[in-house]
Amino acid sequence: MTSRLTLRLPIRNVDRLFALWQAIYPDSRVTPQINMAGTFTNDAGTVEDIDTPLTPFHSDDSGRLWTSAEAWSTRTFGYTYPEIVDWGVNNSQLASNVKSSLNALYNPTGSIYRRSESQDTSNGLQLSPNAMDAQWFANVRVQKSAATPPFFVHLFLGAAPIDPATWSFAPNLIGSHSVVDTSLLSSANRDLPATVYGLIPLNHALLAAGNSNLAPQNVIPILTSLLEWRLQNLDDSPLDVGRVPSLKIHVAGQEVRQTAGEDQFPEYGPLEVFRQITRGKAGGLGDSDDAD
Repeated sequence: MTSRLTLRLPIRNVDRLFALWQAIYPDSRVTPQINMAGTFTNDAGTVEDIDTPLTPFHSDDSGRLWTSAEAWSTRTFGYTYPEIVDWGVNNSQLASNVKSSLNALYNPTGSIYRRSESQDTSNGLQLSPNAMDAQWFANVRVQKSAATPPFFVHLFLGAAPIDPATWSFAPNLIGSHSVVDTSLLSSANRDLPATVYGLIPLNHALLAAGNSNLAPQNVIPILTSLLEWRLQNLDDSPLDVGRVPSLKIHVAGQEVRQTAGEDQFPEYGPLEVFRQITRGKAGGLGDSDDAD
């Protein structure tokens, strides 16, 4: 777990996600780790922990810097979020209340009672991607260094549009992953190759295409036939996959057991990699490639 100040992103929803996680798992804090790449203020090899100064965020006019220990709670900064009513309750009650709120928001059809009505939408029940018996993901892995300009990886269910300028908002776009440059690393490390990972959920695209049965025997043929990807430079021009030989994309899935309690999250089984979906495609995971 990290501090909200370490995000370095002016995106309010990201802060909200961290606050929700912290409310559910109040004992999850920063885990000490070695910073292998380094930053402009921390040398490579430095062990960073809950007391590491979070440059450049000053906590007072004297130049003192915030730490993760000090910035852990939104209460410190005088705000909260609608799902986090953290007064007059203990940690256990707060976690239960937040889980109930999240289920109501993001998994309203996930209870056993609602799901027993139908596994499709023929009766008007709109199943959410989180309310299914399986979760499917596309995993993206690529080596990145300063020698390679930043680019996007776009995944499509079906053929990608002919015009690359329309890729980022195509109706059949599943999702995108950005591979940024290494300019934020310390000068001693920005030229070293780094492995970049991305995970793109597939359930929403499968459901939107009318595929409500997400069992492997139904999903594997669909994705094998229809899953495509394209690489794109920041100027919208296409990037040949052959120019990025380290790109490896594969599909994984896992079983999901929905629970009955309003304050209980679904239980997830182990991930299984389905190499046959991307086998033989440029940039796809091969039989001899690691799926890490």
